[in-house]
Amino acid sequence: MIMEVAELTIQPGTEAEFEAAVAKAAPLFLRARGCHGLSLQKVIETPNIYRLRVVWETVENHMVDFRSSEDFQGWRGLVGGFFAAPPSVTHETEVSRF
Repeated sequence: MIMEVAELTIQPGTEAEFEAAVAKAAPLFLRARGCHGLSLQKVIETPNIYRLRVVWETVENHMVDFRSSEDFQGWRGLVGGFFAAPPSVTHETEVSRF
């Protein structure tokens, strides 16, 4: 499994609307090939920064399958207007758990 971590900086004062838009967009991810779930976290110290975490079977499921889909365009249509900066996206794999 691969964890996509997208750091999203949004326009200050739009947090509630952004969170609602992500909730509306969640089914777009959940029906994507290789998606095993997602969550949204808010940074306590900087409330207009969020981290979207999506569990994918493979990096290709995210970068090729989802990114080239109409559902990705739907995601960006729902949330893109809230972005104050381009998202920063990385992919992680777990190497140990304690």
